[in-house]
Amino acid sequence: MARKKNELWEWIKAIAIAVLLATVIRYFLFAPVVVDGSSMMPTLQDQNRMIVNQLSYKFSEPKRFDILVFHAPDGQNYIKRVIGLPGDHIEYKKDMLYVNGHAVPEPYLDTYKKQVMDGHLTEDFTLETIIGRKTVPKGELFVMGDNRRYSKDSRQIGTIPLAKVVGKTGAVYWPIREARFVK
Repeated sequence: MARKKNELWEWIKAIAIAVLLATVIRYFLFAPVVVDGSSMMPTLQDQNRMIVNQLSYKFSEPKRFDILVFHAPDGQNYIKRVIGLPGDHIEYKKDMLYVNGHAVPEPYLDTYKKQVMDGHLTEDFTLETIIGRKTVPKGELFVMGDNRRYSKDSRQIGTIPLAKVVGKTGAVYWPIREARFVK
């Protein structure tokens, strides 16, 4: 009888540890996210399922062109690409990104730009016309979707505080045929 009681206790401990580990991993390290909409096409497709590394932004600074998930002002989570870092002056002219006065290629948009027949993929703007400041404020990011014509991003909602960043996208895992690491 004591042996069965001991075995039951061991099972309860093992299940409790498994639940605790799963909770820690899910809420503090990696989170599943579903892409909702076409704002990141062609890089990410509507209904792609992804893993977001929540730990990456707790111990490191974001880098230009990282794709991240953040809490938007409307209460939803958005997936966008980092274009401007704190202190950057951002400008678009004739479909070219300029950071601090220097042209910066966006190779992930090359194929998409070739498909546009009526103008530019990204309309001309300066950071000052968007947010009323010459540079991205300290502790904030300027983000944009890859589907520039159909993305609600920093051009409409302003810069994003670093505190609102959930994490960096890591990998698409569903659908299986589209499984890959995201760049």
